[in-house]
Amino acid sequence: MGGNTILDLRKNREACPKCDPIWLCRKGTLRKRVHLAGLGDVGRTTLVGLSLLGGDAIESLGIYDLDAHRMQRLELELNQICDPFGGRRIPPVYLLEERELFDCDVFVFCVARQVPEVGTEQKDVRMAQFEANKAIVEWYAKRAGEAGYPGLFLVMSDPVELLCKAALLASKKGSRALLPGQIQGCGLGVMHGRAVYAAQREEVFRSYLAGGRVFGSHGGELVAANSLSEGDYDDETSRRLTDWVIHANLQVRRAGFKPYIAPACSSGALTILRILKGQWNYSSNDLGGVYFGGKNRTTEKGIEWEAPPLPAPLFERLKCSWCNLEKLL
Repeated sequence: MGGNTILDLRKNREACPKCDPIWLCRKGTLRKRVHLAGLGDVGRTTLVGLSLLGGDAIESLGIYDLDAHRMQRLELELNQICDPFGGRRIPPVYLLEERELFDCDVFVFCVARQVPEVGTEQKDVRMAQFEANKAIVEWYAKRAGEAGYPGLFLVMSDPVELLCKAALLASKKGSRALLPGQIQGCGLGVMHGRAVYAAQREEVFRSYLAGGRVFGSHGGELVAANSLSEGDYDDETSRRLTDWVIHANLQVRRAGFKPYIAPACSSGALTILRILKGQWNYSSNDLGGVYFGGKNRTTEKGIEWEAPPLPAPLFERLKCSWCNLEKLL
């Protein structure tokens, strides 16, 4: 029978320290100041989504990139977007200098140094990105620590969960280390989107639409479950769905394109807005020292996880995924 919940993955671990970052203090009717670094394919698409959809949750959008021409182009174009008759608020976009990066409520890390070209990938492209992106996120996190940054540090670059942990450790080199709860990974939303896509097209996966979930990582340690119900959970079907979702990005690559639109929208803009509004979302948070993904929401007291009793086979899969991520970290 089921009984364990996702929170039981942190047994025998110290509880995460409590934090009260400024972006939480400003929660409610006040809109947040959001800064985004990295204006490549993912960052640019995320920025457009936040601009079009975030008028009620975002006060302003600050942008930063090493390419000044990218910054100038996006500042010009996004500030020329206007609902013709005033029905929708569009947050203003402004250019950032390096010293202003962490003068905000929410910082979004979208920088990626290495994205394998289509047709050149030999293995999971996310792990191929790790070493290059790790050095970059460490630089930003150290700057956040030096600035005593009290806000939310969101990671979108791959591999999301590993970079969250790298950011946490690097921030300790500053004068005020970030707390585990200040860092959140945005990568799981698109995995849910891909599971829904498969379920809408394959009868064998159809049960996911009624009560399925995704857990773990935006990568090889993903766990998809066709249902959380003891009577409806099917381990074989769930494992097949997991494999389908993990490799869905390769389908786009085989078509000759880099898969960034769905991640930027599902894991990026739409997830970030749900986080800002305190709504349920798919993201990765510190869970007993490991950044692990699942359905959660931000409350005044911190992260609230969806934590129903889980079927025993599913909990064992989650435990295996958690342990594998711990080893990688």
